[in-house]
Amino acid sequence: MGNVNLLAVVGGAAAFFVVGALWYTVLFGKAWRAETGYTDEVIAAGTKPGQNPTWLIFGLCFAFEMLVSLMLGHNIARTNPAPHVIMMMAVGFGATIMVPAIGINYLYQMKSGKLFAIDAGHFIFGTAAMGAAHILLG
Repeated sequence: MGNVNLLAVVGGAAAFFVVGALWYTVLFGKAWRAETGYTDEVIAAGTKPGQNPTWLIFGLCFAFEMLVSLMLGHNIARTNPAPHVIMMMAVGFGATIMVPAIGINYLYQMKSGKLFAIDAGHFIFGTAAMGAAHILLG
């Protein structure tokens, strides 16, 4: 696997997570809730029996972001690219792998284009932040 920089992997996942926290609260929280049907009343009511608790959702989200960051770290360790290439790889993960994958799912789930744009933007900016963290901690 090469000499993967584990600090950069964790930092990249953390950067991705922070972008998501900002994205779905202060930046696009209201629009995202409107598109998903999460009203203030639904959120205030908390989880219902059978639903995943918030701590599990956040924990699994971070674990998935760690997996993406680990793959980026592996690619960096194998190729030793210049910083601009690291950013190209990171944004490429979001724009050409993650966004099309959710696009395919959203088509079959009949999700709105607005929800797709919000979530696609999160993946692109989140992976960009992840790439920046890999550069800064590399």
